[in-house]
Amino acid sequence: MTSRKHTARVAGALYLVMGLAGAFSIMYIPRFFMIRGDAAATASNILSSPLLYRFGVVCDLVNQAGFILLVVVLYDLLKDVNRRHALLMVALVLVQVAMTFAIMITQIAPLVVLSGADYLSVFEKRQLDALALGILTLRGRATIALGAYMGLWLLPFGALVYRSGFIPRILGILLLVAGYAYVVSTLTFFLLPDYFRVASLLMTVSAAAGEGSIVCWLLIKGVRTEPLEAS
Repeated sequence: MTSRKHTARVAGALYLVMGLAGAFSIMYIPRFFMIRGDAAATASNILSSPLLYRFGVVCDLVNQAGFILLVVVLYDLLKDVNRRHALLMVALVLVQVAMTFAIMITQIAPLVVLSGADYLSVFEKRQLDALALGILTLRGRATIALGAYMGLWLLPFGALVYRSGFIPRILGILLLVAGYAYVVSTLTFFLLPDYFRVASLLMTVSAAAGEGSIVCWLLIKGVRTEPLEAS
């Protein structure tokens, strides 16, 4: 039981680090650098604060490395609840990590486009600025698409937490709600874009309740001392 508590707290710490790094990269960086409809201002922001922009890339790397470690620890913690669900959770995370690394290319690309390299002199500055903004816009759309997998992995995770017997069932329910909210938000963006803002707000609230609660519980309480309930 002491070992299980320690594993739970390690998972909570990894989840917290991963979440903070991801939030900085996904939420703060675009808001700081991107000026919607103004390619020149966006390029100027990147060129005036290159270290901060590169820090956003590093945060993405930390986020995904932490995610891999997190799901390994969660698998160790929850595999005895239902091994198939635990394996599905790991598989969905690995797919998400691979997709995120592909999306990271669009975050790194503006640094190349705006580098001032000699071979780029065939393009005018306004063309390069527009290309950089277009690439960052693509990153934003791809991240929204990735949101479906951000939700899908929470479904087996939530089911495992619900059935575990050593973590409160309400946390499993909140994770399941957050998982569905992520998926609905992504589908809404592509199929019913006029309602995306509402769906995104509901997703944000659900994710804060579900993922925030499990992080706090794992860090503070660890796991219950009662024996594991049968699957």
